[in-house]
Amino acid sequence: MTASTPTGPAVPVAPSVSTQIHLASRPTGWPTPENFRTVRVDLPDLTPGQVRVANTFVSVDPYMRGRMNDVKSYVPPFAVGEAMTGGAVGEVVASTAESLPVGTTVLHQQGWRDVAQGDAAGFTAVTPVPGVADSAFLGVLGMTGLTAWVGLTTIASLRPGDTVFVSGAAGAVGSAVGQIARLLGAKRVIGSAGSAEKVRLLTERYGFDAAFNYQDAPVREQLPTHAPDGIDVYFDNVGGDHLEAALDVLNRDGRVALCGAISQYNTTEKTPGPDNMANLVKQGLTLRGFTVGFHLDQAGEYREKMGPWLRDGDVVTDETVIDGIDRAVDGFLAMMRGENVGKMVIRTR
Repeated sequence: MTASTPTGPAVPVAPSVSTQIHLASRPTGWPTPENFRTVRVDLPDLTPGQVRVANTFVSVDPYMRGRMNDVKSYVPPFAVGEAMTGGAVGEVVASTAESLPVGTTVLHQQGWRDVAQGDAAGFTAVTPVPGVADSAFLGVLGMTGLTAWVGLTTIASLRPGDTVFVSGAAGAVGSAVGQIARLLGAKRVIGSAGSAEKVRLLTERYGFDAAFNYQDAPVREQLPTHAPDGIDVYFDNVGGDHLEAALDVLNRDGRVALCGAISQYNTTEKTPGPDNMANLVKQGLTLRGFTVGFHLDQAGEYREKMGPWLRDGDVVTDETVIDGIDRAVDGFLAMMRGENVGKMVIRTR
């Protein structure tokens, strides 16, 4: 929307209504559209030190499913009847904060809406990268890529010459893990995915040495054929049968970075644990869970590494883009079903 003035060109008008996705009820098992509600909220005038941001992209991620449950976790659950939150990138369209003038590109956690507003301290200015969509700040240049970096370097202590197995490897985190592992000197990188098309992407685009479709046969049968000499590092996005299979083939002093358990997010019954946990003792294995929010101090080092890799084409990244905040729930559910390639984002303008 623009407004004309008698003495100059049209100037942007800051939107005053925010279209938001609220949690209407807590899902049991798989979420459905009925668990969400689209709400339009009139925004109040800015108070000193605040900004209003027109979001460009918002992120939908697997961890958000866990926040829909009313259980204790590392972050509070989403509140029923209130707007959900998550990563977003956008442009400041109104400001009473000198540190974030109009036109600044910012990263923040007021996702699931097209317009965000709040104290400037809740928004971080970022410098757009020429030729790279701002959505990259939600993916390979943001928390997604940092998750891959932290899991490999800090949690799994990747060493040159290691063999690495990545589950859910065609997703945003998994595809970054495989490429970073290769650049850090891994000898062999193996990935699992849920379709033949994604398996081809892993080997032909993302540089994995081997990949398999976990739908074709039990993971426990397929993994050993691709890792005849075992694996040294397992980056776990899935849990369940993938973790069990990895425990079978981890070499002495093997390390596991437990990042996610998407196979269990929508279950309504308790999932049995692996039947081979004794291998932890026999092989001296280390399993360590993590969430990237406790490792944000590594963001600077990570960006210094990833910037040149991305610029030089050493790392490639893909996105699945859904247009319109009104379709955010569709995008989230599609992502949970594994229908995305790379990072799933919602383009809001």
